[in-house]
Amino acid sequence: MWFSFWRSRDRLSLDELRFIVDQLIKVQVVNEVNKEFVIEALRSIAELITYGDQHDAAYFEVFMEKQVMGEFVRILRICKSLIVSRQLLQTMSIMIQNLKSDHSIYYMFSNEHVNYLIAYPFDFRNEELLSYYISFLRAISGKLNKDTISLLVKTESEEVVDFPLYVEAIRFAFHEESMIRTAVRALTLNVYHVGDDTVNRFVSRTPHSDYFVNLIEFFRDRCINLNSIVSNAKKSQSTELSSSILSAVDEIEDNLYYFSDVVSAGIPDVGRLIMDKVLRILIFPLILPSFSRTEAVKESSLGAVTSLYLLCCILRIVKIKDLANIVAAALLCYLEIFPESSEAKLNGNLPSHASSDVQSQNNDASIQNSESDTENHTLHSAFNHNFSSMRFDPREALLSFVVSGDEVQVAGSLNVLATLLQTKELDESMVDALGILPQRKQHKKKLLQALVGEDSAEEQLFSSEGAKVKDGISGELDLYLQKLKQEYVGISCAHPEVGASPRVHRFQVLDSLVSLFCRPNISAEALWDGGWLLRQLLPYSKAEFNSHHLTLLTDSFHHCTARVLEEARGTWSDLLLGVIFDEWRKCKRAIEASSPRKDPKCILLPPFNSANDEHASSESSFAAGERMCEAVKVFALLHHLHIFSLGKVLPDQPPVFSSVDTPEKSRARIAGLHLPELKTNTEINLVGAIPCRIAFERGKERHFCFLALSMGISGWLVLAEELPVKPGRGLVRVVAPLAGCKPRVDDKHLRWLHLRIRPSSFPFTDTATYTAHGKVKSKALVDGRWTLAFRDEKSCKNAMSMVVEEMELQSCMVEKSLEPVLELEQSTDHNVEDESTV
Repeated sequence: MWFSFWRSRDRLSLDELRFIVDQLIKVQVVNEVNKEFVIEALRSIAELITYGDQHDAAYFEVFMEKQVMGEFVRILRICKSLIVSRQLLQTMSIMIQNLKSDHSIYYMFSNEHVNYLIAYPFDFRNEELLSYYISFLRAISGKLNKDTISLLVKTESEEVVDFPLYVEAIRFAFHEESMIRTAVRALTLNVYHVGDDTVNRFVSRTPHSDYFVNLIEFFRDRCINLNSIVSNAKKSQSTELSSSILSAVDEIEDNLYYFSDVVSAGIPDVGRLIMDKVLRILIFPLILPSFSRTEAVKESSLGAVTSLYLLCCILRIVKIKDLANIVAAALLCYLEIFPESSEAKLNGNLPSHASSDVQSQNNDASIQNSESDTENHTLHSAFNHNFSSMRFDPREALLSFVVSGDEVQVAGSLNVLATLLQTKELDESMVDALGILPQRKQHKKKLLQALVGEDSAEEQLFSSEGAKVKDGISGELDLYLQKLKQEYVGISCAHPEVGASPRVHRFQVLDSLVSLFCRPNISAEALWDGGWLLRQLLPYSKAEFNSHHLTLLTDSFHHCTARVLEEARGTWSDLLLGVIFDEWRKCKRAIEASSPRKDPKCILLPPFNSANDEHASSESSFAAGERMCEAVKVFALLHHLHIFSLGKVLPDQPPVFSSVDTPEKSRARIAGLHLPELKTNTEINLVGAIPCRIAFERGKERHFCFLALSMGISGWLVLAEELPVKPGRGLVRVVAPLAGCKPRVDDKHLRWLHLRIRPSSFPFTDTATYTAHGKVKSKALVDGRWTLAFRDEKSCKNAMSMVVEEMELQSCMVEKSLEPVLELEQSTDHNVEDESTV
């Protein structure tokens, strides 16, 4: 019989199908002798049925006539071989996936054979067999619709009492293998999106609803695991830890997208259950309490940074209106549910968000303010009132991070506020209660209220700027506060009366952002994020700023101006103007963008050791370059904010002098330079050049004429060779930047002049030198060195004096070019289209 099976035939013919099935029917036991035949027969049947589905319906008629599904079940019963079981599952998967005929699918599902295969007790200790089984289940789920799903469920009194496909699949929902978890989730989504009411009731009732509870608990464990990785990354920077964080983040976001897909299936009970468990299992006991401490106090808790990221992701990905609004209401409450622990490392600025220095400054400034300023200061004082040291306000903690938190806490809090601002599911009145409703929406809201005849809104809309307004808690906020109190047992919400005013909260946010812009220890990247949020809140008006805010911003700008002036005499002075132009445009785009520039997961990555770190060499030109970039970024932002605070339009380019005149008697003019660029092989006059020797290679000394030249904001160290046929003329052979050369006469050899040679172009604009975190690899870049040997000590001193004089002239030209942009009062009134600017 086995020999006849292998004889030559048309392997895709109808006769071949009949022959193979007949031979399979004759098999009464599967053993080592015939298992290869059984495996090959199963493979051939899958191939023939798939071929017939596309070419000839008679193939499937034979399949039905011979009751092949029953034969599959019989083979499984008499088989003890894992390899045959795997092949049977694969054969079923191939047929189900490839059958296009609805008639064929209905037949496959219309008897209990498929359910029997689903519920069969396979030995899943074999991982390969489990993979085939899950693929089989997923193939079935891909053919589900309102007609086919009814063939796979068992019903009593028109209610589903058993659904083997779903029940068996969710057994593996939390398997250690991620591919299996992914397949099970795809299967469940296929079930939910069918939209069968009886099936929906089945999956949302106990005990099957426990799947969603377990799902949230599984997600909570992933969050705790992420927190552990982030905590370890703070202690030890490594590529492996960064990769681990990104992998954990991907899993976190995949989980949340799955929640979102489940909710979008439109099963009301399931959506409510997921929302309820996310609040009870994750947000209330873990995420919000962590805002009161800087790091996790035990393995089962979360640190503030991880929680800030998670809150952003939940609001951004899981689109549930009630979830977003309840979270917003909870941010406004003093929630006594949060556990108090003496082990917790508390955020020292709670409950007040402002430091004592800022508060005292505000108290002093309020005496000199206008009536509007006095009102704002009163609101600020009310905000700083210490309610109860035993209770904790999450929103206040967010603002305290902005005012006094570290770099990562600032970035995380700004991300949360930006996410709340952009969450479409959040009711507008809730956004207003949080104090982050954009000004244009506030005016639109008041206009609509005035048009429908609400007196208070009309009074607010048309009242004078200094007049007091009636501004209280909205009905939506009341509704969600009641939900917090009534539906979440054990949560006691005490919303202080002063917090009822959105105007108070708007001022608190504005006050926090202004305080942030005045902080010297926060990176420009974080400050730009704050600038984006400010522009979203106040897109066109200066009405919310008081004189104290303007004073703080102006003082910060002048402090930053001093730093930029230092850079005009620093290592990269020749490129300072170009960096200002570049960062000015970038800053304008960043703060006027429709959404924040960075993904929230950036706050989880370990900080990069930049050239500003204590271990970096202060002598490195690359460290100086990073410091210069940072100073210019802060300068650009503060300049933009001041212009904006005065209600003026931000210019596209900074107001600077496009060119400055170089003195006619300068060395550059005498050398014959006319363009602010010097290249090798250029012929120049060697008036004042000093002969020297230098070895660029060991043992190969060369003779040159040395000159230091500057023209405008450019400057060069020049080594030229005198032309024999043109006395007093020479060709430039080597050029290096003048700025940052740090000339120094050798202590032991007074005829030697040491010069540092930095790159001629700015390395921080070269993307190839950037790491994944967007920071330059400063440790991989090394400055060059020249040591020039002169004939005598006097020549060496003259060369040193020439370098110092040209550096001074170059710095003066840079400072003169920057005069319009550094003088704040002049630059804000400057016409960017004036011929003297570019």
